[in-house]
Amino acid sequence: MIEEPPKLTIKRPSRRPSAEQIRAFDNIPSGYVVDAMDGTGALDLTVQALGEGRDIPSVASGPALTADTGAGDILALLGALKFIQAGDIVVSAFGGYQGCAACGDRLAGMISNNGAIGLVTDGPIRDYTGMVELGLPTWCTGISPNSPVAQGPGTIGLPIQIAGRQVETGDMIVADRDGVVVVPFAQIPTVVERLQRIQELETQFDNDVANGQKIPPAIEEMLSTDQVRYLD
Repeated sequence: MIEEPPKLTIKRPSRRPSAEQIRAFDNIPSGYVVDAMDGTGALDLTVQALGEGRDIPSVASGPALTADTGAGDILALLGALKFIQAGDIVVSAFGGYQGCAACGDRLAGMISNNGAIGLVTDGPIRDYTGMVELGLPTWCTGISPNSPVAQGPGTIGLPIQIAGRQVETGDMIVADRDGVVVVPFAQIPTVVERLQRIQELETQFDNDVANGQKIPPAIEEMLSTDQVRYLD
């Protein structure tokens, strides 16, 4: 390039789920949300709860605020501090880079101080002891003591690609020990509507298994039809 790019490119957050929509995802397992989206929506399994959820709370749901830092850099994540709204989950794309940490306890502390309730990144985290003391629910790819730089370029509030999914500011993030699920903003009303039915079905299935069910009735029926060929 003839000219250096700007250090940061920022799109101010302009859309957000309603308070009622956000509440609809409270304490909903990530698997239920995936079922409500026909079996899709989860980030790649490389992104997991920090410490496998042993020492840090590992349940959070809220609107995404996106940052794209690029590999080995955190300038965009630092700049995103200015735009956090209470209840946000900060989603930071690190380019999948594993050579250094994408965040540490001090930066995570500022993320929390600004009202965010979770952090998701496709890079490692450092300062595990400090992260445990902070208690901010965090999903990442592991732990590394290596330090990032803060030079840019990066983006805030624009669509990002992270762990196999596109995430936009205002999408709903639902995360727990099973992983991280992204609900695109346009699909939120449909997913909220379907969640009630999904919960009813899951509860019934749990009860059936607890009461001794050995095989789903539909499978039992199919096994006696011409859709199955037996080789004796």
